[in-house]
Amino acid sequence: MRVERLYQQYELELRWTHFPLHPETPLEGKTLEELFAGRGMDLPAAKARMVELMAAEGLDYGDRTMTFNSRLAQELGAFASDRLPEIHQALFRAYFVEGKNLARTEVLLEAGLRVGLSREEMNEVLDGRRMEGVVDADWRRCHEKGVTGVPTFRVGDAMAVGALAYEQLEAFLIRAGAVKRSIS
Repeated sequence: MRVERLYQQYELELRWTHFPLHPETPLEGKTLEELFAGRGMDLPAAKARMVELMAAEGLDYGDRTMTFNSRLAQELGAFASDRLPEIHQALFRAYFVEGKNLARTEVLLEAGLRVGLSREEMNEVLDGRRMEGVVDADWRRCHEKGVTGVPTFRVGDAMAVGALAYEQLEAFLIRAGAVKRSIS
């Protein structure tokens, strides 16, 4: 993937920050047509572009027709990020490939079990909302820093938003002053 290539070539530190992507979405979700109503978006063309972008990254991408509230998934991701960063790929797969509703606890448990989290600790985190404050802080940080979409790449005060090609991301890093790794 392009981000992994950049980590191999540049001295970078990854920090996952959770973004309030359509937090008004009801737990049962809504169709993409409802989500983008009145915006003049060509959904078939947008889906085709996403399939192409994901294929270029070596990622599967399903024929998603719904959007779901991802708040609890963000809380699970915040809990597991440091020790099991694979949680993000498991949640991505559940949502974007399998079209599952990330607002449903059983979907989150299934994704977490795939990467080695225990059902007990996930239930404790999700039922007790242990990471609620962490995600709230991330949402505030996004607002304060002017983040308007995902993915957003930030180096210092410079930001690049969107699913950018490798060359675009590398040019952004160079302009922002990223340091190349010394090859020994």
